[in-house]
Amino acid sequence: MARVLIVDDSPTEMYKLAAMLEKHGHVVLKAENGADGVALARQEKPDAVLMDIVMPGLNGFQATRQLTKDSETSHIPVIIVTTKDQETDKVWGKRQGAKDYLTKPVDEATLLQTLNAVLAG
Repeated sequence: MARVLIVDDSPTEMYKLAAMLEKHGHVVLKAENGADGVALARQEKPDAVLMDIVMPGLNGFQATRQLTKDSETSHIPVIIVTTKDQETDKVWGKRQGAKDYLTKPVDEATLLQTLNAVLAG
């Protein structure tokens, strides 16, 4: 299955997302902020990234932009997973290079369906 990097500063959200993915055989990598997420993505080259937006330091929009604009990581699809559900946030997220945008709380079926879709290209 896929290697998925979760970038989220909430231990609860990290646990929930990791549990959903691991239950379906995915390997989970974890980063607690945007800067660590970018560094880990460059180092590990995961198959996909689940990115929160609201984090201290480098936020999810900034981290997504760095990953999608860097030739080393631009092939890695980023899915934003956040509590921010305004249409402007969704448009901005896609403009930063995100392949999809999910609003928390995300259900397991939606998460897996979205992940499979971005992995399939």
